[in-house]
Amino acid sequence: MYLLGHVIKTGIRLGATRPVPWSSPVSKQRKTLVRLLTLASDTAFGRQYGFREILSDPDPIQAFRERVPIHDYDKMYGEWWYRARQDEPDVCWPGLIPWFALSSGTSNAASKYIPVTTDIIQSMTKVTRRLFCDMAYFNLPADLFTKQMLMVGSCTTLNPEGRHWVGDLSGIIGLNRPFWLKKYYRPGREITDLPEWSDRIERIAEEAPKWDIGFIVGNVAWVQMIFERIIERHGLKHIHEIWPNFFLLLHGGIFFEPYRQTFEQLLGRPVQYVDSYMASEGFMGYQPGPDSRLMRLVSDAGIFFEFVPFNEQHFDEEGNLRPGARAVTLAEVAPNQQYAILLSTDAGAWRYLLGDTIQFADTKRLLFKVTGRVKHYLSVVGEHLSVDNMNTAIRHADLKMGAGVKEFAVAAVQDGSHWAHQWYVSADNLSLDTTAFAAALDEHLNEINDDYRVERRYALGNVRVKFLPHDRFYQWLEVQGKLNGQAKIPRVLKGAAQQSWETYLEQAAKDTAP
Repeated sequence: MYLLGHVIKTGIRLGATRPVPWSSPVSKQRKTLVRLLTLASDTAFGRQYGFREILSDPDPIQAFRERVPIHDYDKMYGEWWYRARQDEPDVCWPGLIPWFALSSGTSNAASKYIPVTTDIIQSMTKVTRRLFCDMAYFNLPADLFTKQMLMVGSCTTLNPEGRHWVGDLSGIIGLNRPFWLKKYYRPGREITDLPEWSDRIERIAEEAPKWDIGFIVGNVAWVQMIFERIIERHGLKHIHEIWPNFFLLLHGGIFFEPYRQTFEQLLGRPVQYVDSYMASEGFMGYQPGPDSRLMRLVSDAGIFFEFVPFNEQHFDEEGNLRPGARAVTLAEVAPNQQYAILLSTDAGAWRYLLGDTIQFADTKRLLFKVTGRVKHYLSVVGEHLSVDNMNTAIRHADLKMGAGVKEFAVAAVQDGSHWAHQWYVSADNLSLDTTAFAAALDEHLNEINDDYRVERRYALGNVRVKFLPHDRFYQWLEVQGKLNGQAKIPRVLKGAAQQSWETYLEQAAKDTAP
């Protein structure tokens, strides 16, 4: 097996991504846009916005930005995608849309229907293949490449709707997995087809001793839940007692650092972590090597990127685009500036506001980190607190006090004539001093965020912390029908989500009262 693993490792090293000096990311992006416009020129969207005329312009990128308006989900779905969902062909992309990915996101309770085409599945597969090859840059043992891969996702039983199917993206991908992965993939369809997440966890825990898992792919929160159930069911000290060859976690969807301390308590030895950036709208980037946790944007896999500076000039205090907001291209981005992402894709998204914010650390190598979401930016008095700030502060406080944090969320609440930040934190140690934990959060946020430091002196009142059992957050997701391998806890609670959360906590307190 070692010889086979060595052959495979040598093969992926030959396929690893290397810069090509005559093919810059900017030129790749131009080719990507031209390809997208060409393929969609005879769609209803392409005819309305003159894709053929854009293609004949000497500067198609500039013409595209001038002719096509920015779309958020409500505009894109309300004017276009709803027609494709009614099985009208050639709306925003050629032909019928075969799948719609259900994505509730983390901003509201309404489900979003994101079109998924065979073209974008092929683009995602292209990025997956590159990621797999770039594992050559990680210090992985050769025989690891002969081990099995556990993929933690949603149900692969999709719901028929007219002439298309509806389900979570991970379920759609599970049905379109590359042939070269199927031999190594676990669990099988007899488990992934189960509709209930809790049933899938039980079956995985039951089958776990039969598998030799080397790689795990999934949202770290849900991987952690599976580990805990396996350890409990089989009376283990840690997961390496049953999977001694587990060496690499490929994760994405949520920030890893808040989970690191509690996740590593479930391990028998250190493992490698690889971050990735995939949404229902496309696979956009991944961590290319072990030396940095930054990810690299993929510039030639079915997505044309634009970036709107995430500041008060372009967004209001609720995270909505202001009239006249302007985007820049990959050629114009600057390091250490937060941007909201616009996507044009081979699934028929056009100048589509994804909702995530990113920040480039290196614009030449396209290295970036995800910093949060446009709607998850807490700024009731001008404190401009990003999710990245929140994750850093939680990590600092957790390390300082040993709380064993898994989940958290923050809400702005009235504090007399001022506003206060209310932190809800799930922890192993519920008896810790909440005042001391709040002080640790506050201290770190003052250090890393100048706006926060100023507003804490003048307008922002108390910082409060409420410790909760871990299952409170997951039970809330279950009440909303969102307990699956893809759902995420919103880090900022606003509007309907905040009201739902507070109502849930009140009811949970009554149910557990003596």
